Amino acid sequence: MRKTETLKSIALAGMIALGVVAHSKSSHAADIQTLTVAGGCFWCVEADFERVKGVQEAVSGFTGGNVANPTYKQVTGGNTGHYEAVQITFDADVIDRRSLMDMFFRSVDPTDAGGQFCDRGESYRTAIFAGSAAERQVAEAAKAQAAADLGQTVVTPVLDLGTFYPADSYHQDYYLSRDLIITRFGPKRKAAAYKAYRDACGRDARVRDLWGNAAPFVGS
Repeated sequence: MRKTETLKSIALAGMIALGVVAHSKSSHAADIQTLTVAGGCFWCVEADFERVKGVQEAVSGFTGGNVANPTYKQVTGGNTGHYEAVQITFDADVIDRRSLMDMFFRSVDPTDAGGQFCDRGESYRTAIFAGSAAERQVAEAAKAQAAADLGQTVVTPVLDLGTFYPADSYHQDYYLSRDLIITRFGPKRKAAAYKAYRDACGRDARVRDLWGNAAPFVGS
């Protein structure tokens, strides 16, 4: 074989090899998806789901309302129609959407239409937000299973996914923060204030009473 033909063959073989490697990498790329839910206090939902294997991040924010870029004060004031929500980014090769939805229903009180635990009002209602017909089908199936398991009516709606607005940095990873804040009990680290709030609000106690051993984030 002539030298030029040999070089061409080597180059072609190299390109084929690179193509195989690239295809292998793309075929094994992580299947990253998002799920948006509202479960009352978004600090609590974020704290729960960031513990789940396969979840890469949970971001606190707002969705479902009629005001662009709402502030926390606007939303909790009850005049924007928004839910306190959390956008969960997950690797679907590690944990699937249905499993996350099942966990969500069992981490809240889906029989309560007026809020969650000590937090009352429209911004604290529960909901699952679906971005497609397929996602809605999965959500409705998870809802039906939750109702069957409880033997009660589940009022958590499945809504169309709209714009999700992340909350400001003050509210992100609140449960982990060492920042010092002033509370009604005096100065506390955010993490300590979060724990005190969650205990006082009765979230885990109610979830435990409702779901028992099926509650994924609290002991029986």
